[in-house]
Amino acid sequence: MTDITQNPSPLRLVWQRAQSPWALAVLILLLVALLDPANAWSVLSFAVQALLSTSVYILFAVTLLAYLKATGAEAMVARAFVGRETRMIVAAALLGGLAPFCSCEVIPFIAGLLALGAPLSAVMAFWLSSPLIDPPTLLITAAALGWPFAIAKAVSAVGLGLFGGFAVKLLRGRGVFAQPLRRAPVSSCCGATKTATKPNWRFWQEADRRAEFQAQFVQNGLFLLKWMAFAYVLEALLVHYVKAEWIATLVGGDGIASIAIAALVGMPAYLNSYVAPPLLAGLMAQGMSAGAALAFMVAGAVSSIPAMAAVWSLVNPRVFATYLGLGVSGAILSGILFQMLQAPL
Repeated sequence: MTDITQNPSPLRLVWQRAQSPWALAVLILLLVALLDPANAWSVLSFAVQALLSTSVYILFAVTLLAYLKATGAEAMVARAFVGRETRMIVAAALLGGLAPFCSCEVIPFIAGLLALGAPLSAVMAFWLSSPLIDPPTLLITAAALGWPFAIAKAVSAVGLGLFGGFAVKLLRGRGVFAQPLRRAPVSSCCGATKTATKPNWRFWQEADRRAEFQAQFVQNGLFLLKWMAFAYVLEALLVHYVKAEWIATLVGGDGIASIAIAALVGMPAYLNSYVAPPLLAGLMAQGMSAGAALAFMVAGAVSSIPAMAAVWSLVNPRVFATYLGLGVSGAILSGILFQMLQAPL
């Protein structure tokens, strides 16, 4: 059967390109210039200045991510799933905060682990913690929201991994997850993940690894740049046009209800770990509490739409529901604890 997607129509190509972050950012700026010319320069300058202020973090993040990929450091992750179950859960939750996987890219990795018989508890610990934080997103979060928030997100990532891992261990002991996989492993929506057998920290000694570093640097650099530019355009819109009382009505205040609402809103509204920090910086400036912002970020990272689609095709409904339930409840709990720490003594 011929795959018609190999030769898309001109209209489809135009539509696909119109949905890119670059095109959307330009379109938004053009609409502002057309509908509100008095604020057009202010919106543009805000976005450009914010992007320039983050450029050093972006450069460092891209270099670090390319280095991790070129050295084959993903092989170290697999070592967390060998040994006693409790140790595996702890190690998987900790390594999840270091692994350079997005919520989609982690899918084929955990699919392979489940297919090989790795305990669901340890896989769930890695599954929940990995999309939340890694060295590049830690730097991006710190640049936009400050180091206290970035550290809180990192702690939340490990805590959520531990929470999910031990919860699944308890449920699995009662026979709840006898067969977690629904079907064969699926491919990643972020691109295939290559797992090297042994890391080579001096990657420049091998031509293939040098080529991998260059490819990853360019690919991730363009990815970060386009999404951060789009994010800062959205933040500029929030700052200029979203009234503080609107945010205060929905997720303002320091109560548990606002944190829970932020977590529920964050699930469908979340874009990715690079877009969320500058967006949340704008929302916090308009009245969103720190706890609600963290809950929004944590819930969204766990439940991005492409990731949920891949998870649904991979595991049975019971595991899928557990994955979402742990993600949302962990996000709410993280937000509550962070809000309590933010309260004056």
